[in-house]
Amino acid sequence: MTSEPETATIPAEAPKAASKRRRNILLFAMLAVIVVDVAALFLFPPQNADPSQPYQFPADAIKSNIEPILPHIVWDPTPDSPPPTSLITFDVTITSSLFTMWIVMLVALVLVIAGTRGRREVPGPFQNVVEYVYEALSNFGMSLGGAKAKGFIPLFASLFVLIILSNWSGLVPPVGKIPLLRAPTSDINVTLGLAIVSFLTFHVSGVRHLGVGGYFGKFFSLREFKNGVAAGSIAIFVGLMEFILEFVKPITLAMRLFGNIYGGELALAVITSLTIAIIPVALIGLETFVGFVQALIFSVLTLIFTMLAIEGHHDEHAEAHDMVEDMPAGAMGPTFESLAPHGRAA
Repeated sequence: MTSEPETATIPAEAPKAASKRRRNILLFAMLAVIVVDVAALFLFPPQNADPSQPYQFPADAIKSNIEPILPHIVWDPTPDSPPPTSLITFDVTITSSLFTMWIVMLVALVLVIAGTRGRREVPGPFQNVVEYVYEALSNFGMSLGGAKAKGFIPLFASLFVLIILSNWSGLVPPVGKIPLLRAPTSDINVTLGLAIVSFLTFHVSGVRHLGVGGYFGKFFSLREFKNGVAAGSIAIFVGLMEFILEFVKPITLAMRLFGNIYGGELALAVITSLTIAIIPVALIGLETFVGFVQALIFSVLTLIFTMLAIEGHHDEHAEAHDMVEDMPAGAMGPTFESLAPHGRAA
C-alpha cells in the first residue's frame, strides 16, 4: 500500500495577511510623516527673517522652508574671503552637500561591507538583499551593453547606489532643514563632479580599447576623401559636430540630476508650507520614485555612453550588416532586381 506524497499547502489567509501587513506599514508611515510635520509646526514655528516685521502667511512660511540654491559652507580655509555667489564654485571649501555626501558614502560602504563580510553559501537576510540588488543591477546592465559591459558593471552599480542614496537623503527630516546637512545631488557642484567622472570614464575607456588614433578616428575620419573632396569635407564637419557634442554630455547629465532633485525639494517645501501635512505625504512618495528614476537614468547613460565609446567603426558596420541580413525579404522595400522586367537582365 503506497501513500501519496504530501504536498505543502499555503493557507488561503496568508496572502491576505501579507497584504494587510503591508497596508498597515504604509498607513503607519503616512501617519508618522503627518505627526512629524505637525509637531515641527508647533516646536519650530516658521519665523520672519526680519524680527521687526510681523509674520505673514504664506509668504514667510514658504521663505523659511525653501532651501537656498547655494550650499552652506561648513568649513572654509580662508574665512576672511567673501562667500561665493556663483552657482558653480571652485573654492577649496567643505559645503553642507559635500559633507552629507561623505556621510552617504560611509553608509553605502557600511551596508556593502556588512552584507558581504563573512559570506555564507546559505545567505542570511541582509546578505541576501545585498546580493539581490547587485545581481539585479548586473543583469540589467548586461542586458543593455551585452558581454562587453561586464567590466563596467561595478561602476554602473556603484553610481546607481551612491546617487539613489544621495537623492533619498533629502527626504530624511534633518537633511535640508539644518545648515550642516543637504542632499548632495541638490547641489550642481556635486552633480557636475559625478558627470565629469562619467565623462572621463567613457573617453578613457574608448582610448584604451581603440587606441588614440582609432578612437579619435571615429570623429575625424579621412576615409571619405576617397569618395571625393565634398564627401570628405562633410564627414569632417559631421565628426567635428559629434566631437563638440561629447562635451555637452556631462552638462546634460549634471543639469538633469540637479534640476530634478532640487526642483523636487522646492516643490515639497512649498507644498509642506501651505498644507502642513496631508498632501506632502503623497509628494514624498513621488519624490522617492523620482529619486530612483534619476539615479537609474544617470547610471544607465554612463554605461551606454561607455559602450558607444569602446565601439569602433567596424563594429558599427558589422552590426548594421547583421541587422540587414536578418531582416526578412522585402522588409526594405522592392529591390532593383524585383523591379526589372521578367526575362531581362537587371
